[in-house]
Amino acid sequence: MKTIFNKAEREELIERINTLNSHNTAQWGKMNLYQMMKHCTRWNDWVLGNGGHSYRQEFLGKLFGKMVLKGMVKDDKPMKKNAPAGIFTIKEQNGDIQDEKKIWLAQMAAYENFSNPEFIHDFFGKMKTEDIGIFVYKHMDHHLRQFNA
Repeated sequence: MKTIFNKAEREELIERINTLNSHNTAQWGKMNLYQMMKHCTRWNDWVLGNGGHSYRQEFLGKLFGKMVLKGMVKDDKPMKKNAPAGIFTIKEQNGDIQDEKKIWLAQMAAYENFSNPEFIHDFFGKMKTEDIGIFVYKHMDHHLRQFNA
């Protein structure tokens, strides 16, 4: 299984992030490039524990979260297109793509020393570290594929 905690797979994602520029357009979904990058940096802050996020599993997640997570991390099948961004929806249409790229790359490097025992996914709930690694990889891959990177 591909995971953000594997150095080679993390470096592959970093290379793909580095290819992003203003010419990349979405192959699906509603986000533009800036919104996708900002979405990913805010999401990574949440997973990494940056920014004082509070963690709580929602009710439907308590009912179905573990079952859905198990299906998601069982193989290398990519995430489905057009999944909702939820609380990480970015309303701003424009911003500095190069600044977001720098933030995103620093976050990717931070996964090498990941430690956030308080992390609770709002739907999946408390996750094993290996499941976090697989899920983060799939989320990053999903958005990079969305923009042909």
